[in-house]
This record gives sequence, C-alpha cells and structure tokens, in this order.
Amino acid sequence: RGYFETFKGVSMSWVMIAGPYSSGGANPAQWAANLTAMNAAALAVFEKVHTPVIGVNMALPIINLAGEDRFEEIMMPVSLALADRCDAILRIGGVSAGADQEVERMKAAGKQVFRCVDDVPIIS
Repeated sequence: RGYFETFKGVSMSWVMIAGPYSSGGANPAQWAANLTAMNAAALAVFEKVHTPVIGVNMALPIINLAGEDRFEEIMMPVSLALADRCDAILRIGGVSAGADQEVERMKAAGKQVFRCVDDVPIIS
C-alpha cells in the first residue's frame, strides 16, 4: 500500500483532495473560493483521522517563487507526484481537467476514489 502515519495507534491513509482551482479563467476571487473549498474538505477528512493533502497547496509556494509564468510547468507535475504517494483521493467541486488527471492516475494505480466527504471512512 501507500504511506501511513499512526495516530493513537491507528493507521491513517493519505487522502488527496482534488477539485477545481484555476478552472474557469483568470478570476483570483474564484481561485480563492476553490482553494477554500478544498481546504474545508481537507479539514473534514482530517477529522475522520486521515492525513489530507492538496496538490495546489504544495505547488503554489513553488509557483509564487518561480513566477506565475511557470504555473503550467509546475502545478500538475507537483500535484501528480503527490497523487502517486497518496492512498486515496477525494474529488470535489466542478469541472477541472487537472483534478480529473489526478483521479485517473489514482484509478490506474488501483487506489480508492471518493466522490463525497461522507464516503471517506472514519477511523476510530
């Protein structure tokens, strides 16, 4: 399997949160709303005693240093590399080619795909 952490003696899965970020054009307010939605889903996954990760949150600091003109060069390679290390993925939100790529990568690896936070099992 993938990577696990232990919390109170229980194995925790790494669950990637995938959803739209920059889909729909150059609208920074929408990007912020999309990221907030992914972070809210991450909190819900964390409360189910899993380790949530978001590719955008990993890639944005690198992009901020490298420059916006390198967004395409950095965003998906970082996100897909992170997906490879996760045990499952939660796909949220609307249209997103990048999030769909992450889901397909997970499916191809035989990993669990969730479509709703409620479907992510609680570890007790």
